[in-house]
Amino acid sequence: MIFWDTSAVIPLLVRESGSAATRRVLRADRQMIVWWGTYTECESAIARRESEGLLSHQDRLDAQAVLQQVAAAWSEVLASPEVRARASLLLGRHALRAADALQLAAALVWARGQPAGHRLNTLDARLGQAARAVGFLLI
Repeated sequence: MIFWDTSAVIPLLVRESGSAATRRVLRADRQMIVWWGTYTECESAIARRESEGLLSHQDRLDAQAVLQQVAAAWSEVLASPEVRARASLLLGRHALRAADALQLAAALVWARGQPAGHRLNTLDARLGQAARAVGFLLI
């Protein structure tokens, strides 16, 4: 099982430089764990790419269809007081944005507070640095 940050999910949905490597990770371990807000973050990233002219309207529809397929197979760490409390602690210790703190907090909840030996997939350098600092193995 691997916890997937939104930044690692996006290359599954749209063509990016990291798409091939990200697909290999998924083929090797299909058990994706994500934060409850990942779906919405993916929708936002897709919409932003269309508004910036990086995706056509059809590309957006195609990416949304892939998102629905991927999301149907993943497991989510739900929003909870525990996730919020862990995120608050992380914000005091690491240079994270709010959504990244929530991502990492959800990963910690999934790992039952024991990240050693648990894998986390992110393409976000800041989140990756914090995840490594708390003990996750980065993909």
